[in-house]
Amino acid sequence: MYVCWVEVKDDGEWDFNWCDVGWLRENFDHSYMEEHVRISHFRNHYELTRKNLMVKNLKRYRKTLEREAGRLEAARCDFFPCTFVLPSEYHIFVEEFKRSPGSTWIMKPVARSQGKGIFLFRKLKDIIDWRKDGSRSEEQKDEAQVESYVAQRYIENPYLIAGISNTFSLSIFSLLDLYIPLKAWLYRDGFARFSNTRFSLSSIDDQYVHLTNVAVQKTAPDYDPEKGCKWQMQQLRQYLTAKHGFETVQTLFKEIDNIFIRSLISVQKTIINDKHCFELYGYDILLDQDLKPWLIEVNASPSLTASSQEDYELKYRLLEDTLHIVDMEGRLTGKEKRVGGFDLMWNDGPVYTDVGLEALGSSCLVENTLLGCVNDRQKQLQQLLKPFPGQKRT
Repeated sequence: MYVCWVEVKDDGEWDFNWCDVGWLRENFDHSYMEEHVRISHFRNHYELTRKNLMVKNLKRYRKTLEREAGRLEAARCDFFPCTFVLPSEYHIFVEEFKRSPGSTWIMKPVARSQGKGIFLFRKLKDIIDWRKDGSRSEEQKDEAQVESYVAQRYIENPYLIAGISNTFSLSIFSLLDLYIPLKAWLYRDGFARFSNTRFSLSSIDDQYVHLTNVAVQKTAPDYDPEKGCKWQMQQLRQYLTAKHGFETVQTLFKEIDNIFIRSLISVQKTIINDKHCFELYGYDILLDQDLKPWLIEVNASPSLTASSQEDYELKYRLLEDTLHIVDMEGRLTGKEKRVGGFDLMWNDGPVYTDVGLEALGSSCLVENTLLGCVNDRQKQLQQLLKPFPGQKRT
């Protein structure tokens, strides 16, 4: 007997709901969910995915680490740029701004996406609308309160690919099964999103230079939809390894793994854990010229719209493997360290690979993350998944 999925109308009964965050906000608290039901967001997912709350939780976690484990351990959280929430932290921001005159900062609305509302600045007069209430004139006080933004120190020395010289960011996918205990998966595939114009700090008003969002880049006059602006993660890792060597790139990807784990732990006690929920996060990470990774933001609803055939195939695989892990059909044992393109990186503690250690003659533990490595998911799934009753293996 095969499992048959049927799409239902909004007011119908459902077992699985891939909802948007707007639906969640309006309906979650009023929905009764039976034991087996699954839904694609945690109730307060925004603790990690709103730009201001992400930074607040990371700062709090870093302070806790410094108090309990020392500065060296707290320094493991130094992967997000200096950030302030405006207008509430305007005066603190101004003090920092004056310490480094001439630096470039980037302003982002806390709850918008796809590059909307973002701009760069070097002068305080460019953000006068975000001066805190106490500093506003009588005329300004009568005006509506401005939208909350984060002011973030701009990474002025991004890593650039030789021969391209356009800035890029990494888009990487992590799947959360549970927050208590924390159970997190990392997808092997991902991509680097390039801007459409050569990087230069002399043109801070040009969004095609500084923003890598596809929603922005596809509006560029010379954008080629067939070519797109993406490299697959395997292609990027191969390039970096050829240029900088295996050990350097291995260290880089371990630092990227650290970003995933630390960011998730920072909200573990804040997120409302619910066994009905799971979350597919989209991480945006930027590399600087020293190959230091910086966390830019985390998306609760990473874009699953394809910009090319290659992009379509990646996201199709990603969704299929997400559904394998959610496992509505009950085909997994719960002890798997890999499901398709996903590798289990944390299960109430770090997860280590059990493949190849004896052959390497090593007693060292190797983390079970293979971002940018070969994704032979089809072969692995055939070996892993039990057939449905009456179904023959293909």
